[in-house]
Amino acid sequence: MDKVCVEGGRRLEGVVTVSGSKNAALAIMAASVLAEEPIILHNVPRIGDIHTMVELLNDLGAPTQFRNRTTVCIDPSHILELEAPYELVRKMRASFNVLGPLVARFGYARVPVPGGCDIGARPVNFHIDGLRRLGANLYSEHGLYTAVARNLIGSTIYLDFQSAGATQHLMTAACRAQGVTIIENCAAEPEVVNLAEFLNSLGARIEGAGTTTLHITGVDRIGGGEFEVIPDRLEAGTFAVAGAITRGDILIENAVEEHMRPVVNKLEEAGIELTSDAHGLRVRSADQPRPVDIRTNPHPAFPTDMQQLFAALLSIASGTSVITENVYESRFRYVNELNRMGADIRVSARSAVITGVPRLTGCPVAATDLRAGAALVCAGLAAEGMTEIVGVEHMERGYENLTEKLQGLGAAITGGSNTGGGHRLP
Repeated sequence: MDKVCVEGGRRLEGVVTVSGSKNAALAIMAASVLAEEPIILHNVPRIGDIHTMVELLNDLGAPTQFRNRTTVCIDPSHILELEAPYELVRKMRASFNVLGPLVARFGYARVPVPGGCDIGARPVNFHIDGLRRLGANLYSEHGLYTAVARNLIGSTIYLDFQSAGATQHLMTAACRAQGVTIIENCAAEPEVVNLAEFLNSLGARIEGAGTTTLHITGVDRIGGGEFEVIPDRLEAGTFAVAGAITRGDILIENAVEEHMRPVVNKLEEAGIELTSDAHGLRVRSADQPRPVDIRTNPHPAFPTDMQQLFAALLSIASGTSVITENVYESRFRYVNELNRMGADIRVSARSAVITGVPRLTGCPVAATDLRAGAALVCAGLAAEGMTEIVGVEHMERGYENLTEKLQGLGAAITGGSNTGGGHRLP
């Protein structure tokens, strides 16, 4: 999808269903190469990154396909290829996470340096250092990492930063290491917990998921099984902001408030009414949002993937807000585009100072990455006139049917290639 057009000024109302978590599904699919029997995954989103992972697993010799709309079948029992192709790995950072499980199971693997959204430096040194602590020999040549190990050996690994990707990668590899592995200062995101639950369901022995210390006792074999991916908390947060910025009334089905607590807290601080029950999260807003200050950090702090969405919301707040980005150093590239729409945002080092304005005005803008694209869509929903967003192919990587779901809530938005959406509240 090359362009999305949004006619602003419509209040969103209705029910929208959140898809499965992109980040959990990708980690689980990468970890599946550790298994020696078929795997069935439910609640998998049909998005660009998932299709890239499907291609990657097929290229490795693990037949992978969608059985229905949200169910993926993977058969990793006869993997033959131990080198991941550059043309797939360059598209998506999560593809690098096949390196550890491949070397853990087969003793050898080659994976190129990964790609993904351009949001600043995201080195793989935590991954590499951790695999070396587990006894793998690794070297880099011509943009390829090669890993060799007769057997991985359990060790204590301390992560200098609570990286979710590195935690998932090393936790997976350690499942087949001899002895006990302890990962300290690890990430505690819901997606890390979901991966641990998946691996344990296949016979792994992981304790401490959801805390900052993991204990993994290696096993000789990882079997197959059936598992369900958690709902996507970032998609739920996106719809919550869309409802708030249009002063709407929406029910976000499948949203898990426990996974979204930092986002919910900041929305409530901004004056948005939120209620949670067994069906999901209801978002209601009738007034201009209040200003709030936000500092991004690893879970359970405010997620870096939501700060762009909040920048759009706070652009029309009744005062001045400050967003401080502590995870990535180049995640304010979208600010110029919001300012083109009439926002008043000044960036200094790692902080963005946002002075609320009475209204935004639609104009042509460009998405710089996945979440920036979603933020511009939300800004367009609240703006006067038409907003044309180019570069939104980024959004297909991470959102399933975003355009159609917003249409189902009453948004005047066109563009996109998927089908399915929201519906009106009864």
